[in-house]
Amino acid sequence: MLRDALPKVTMHLPGPNAQKVIDRRALAMPNAIKCGYPCVIARGEGAMFEDVDGNIFLDWVGGVGVLNIGYSHPELIDAVKEQSQKYFHAMMNITTHERYIELAEKMNRMVPVKGKPRKTMFVNSGAEADENAVKIAKSVTGRPNIIVFSGAFHGRTMLTMAMTAKKAYSVGMGPFPDGIYRAEFPNMYRKPEGMTDEEAIAYYIDKIEEVFVEGSPADYVAAIVFEVVQGEGGFIPAPIEWCKAVRAICDKHGIMMIVDEVQSGWARTGRMFASQYLAEAGCAPDIMTTAKSIAGGLPLSAVTTSAEIMDKVTPGTIGGTYCGNPVACASALKLIEVMEREEYPKKALRISEKCMARFNEWKDKYPVIGDVRGLGSMMGVEFVKDKVTKEPDADIVSAIVAEAVQNGLLLESAGTYGNVIRFLCPLCVTDAQLEAGLDIYEKAIVTCMK
Repeated sequence: MLRDALPKVTMHLPGPNAQKVIDRRALAMPNAIKCGYPCVIARGEGAMFEDVDGNIFLDWVGGVGVLNIGYSHPELIDAVKEQSQKYFHAMMNITTHERYIELAEKMNRMVPVKGKPRKTMFVNSGAEADENAVKIAKSVTGRPNIIVFSGAFHGRTMLTMAMTAKKAYSVGMGPFPDGIYRAEFPNMYRKPEGMTDEEAIAYYIDKIEEVFVEGSPADYVAAIVFEVVQGEGGFIPAPIEWCKAVRAICDKHGIMMIVDEVQSGWARTGRMFASQYLAEAGCAPDIMTTAKSIAGGLPLSAVTTSAEIMDKVTPGTIGGTYCGNPVACASALKLIEVMEREEYPKKALRISEKCMARFNEWKDKYPVIGDVRGLGSMMGVEFVKDKVTKEPDADIVSAIVAEAVQNGLLLESAGTYGNVIRFLCPLCVTDAQLEAGLDIYEKAIVTCMK
């Protein structure tokens, strides 16, 4: 079976059949929707996919965090078939459908935001979830501004492009919405030289306070928005002491704390949501967004907060035609059932233990690796030209990604400077597949160092 197979590439990529499809893509699709991989998928199972030329790949990108449960899970397929035979669509503004309610009830029990009872709304993408979270915070507080961070990625709508730090994602798209102020995110690998971790956290907390002086007064700020583990920013975990300080700042000034778990949710970090680590430390968010793996590949995202907050939102300002699609909700309900039954958060921790051991060996062995970090199975390896200067090395990352795919392993870059390789492999990966991937990865590093 494909789900138990190992990587196998028998030709230089792209193969002849893949090249034909890629050529058609160039004629039919916008060039701005870029793809740097010479692969055309024919079918996928578990953590593996086969291309149209019969090559087999291990996918450590997972649709950029969408496939935590893997490709084409049979139970999700059955759930989608069952729902699709009843009805494809029902808009909640017109007729209530039970799948939305059932999924919202599950989310309200699971999501670790402050306050009970809780309520959840569904939209279609991570960017929509983040945008609606901001709309909720503004509606409830009556305040116009938000604070976001360096390294942040929140989406490609006009608002979320403005919230996103890396401006390669918004070239030529302005002007953008105003009222968005940026503080420095706590990157402990690149903290100011000579500082201890404790001093650095205090430094990064001060950077938020500076926004109140130089950007927006605190009583004009509706929300502080951040990722528990930055995704595009380079898989940088937020230190828990910093999160506690943000919670205290929000409480002091009546600001909503919004956590973006679009990429970190659904068992990836060793908890069903990374916000559980925050809740355990006494700093749960007011609002949490999630998407990516929520429905195993179908378009769906969610915003969860307390009923007290959600019910203060101005009627008519949130919602939409496809929000909470019943087929996507059916898939999400089955995904939750499978992940809980098979203890997916524990899978993430076991995978992390194996990978981090190898990654840290490489850090000691290879001069091109400056840092290894992450939370659970949301891990990043940062490549540098010099371990002392920490100068980013995006070139070797590009070379490693290109070399690995020719040997059947899909890797993806991340980071402000494009010098981090991220790990988002489906959590259903087998031990043999994981070891095969680590071997291909290491060989690619050695090859590209020459």
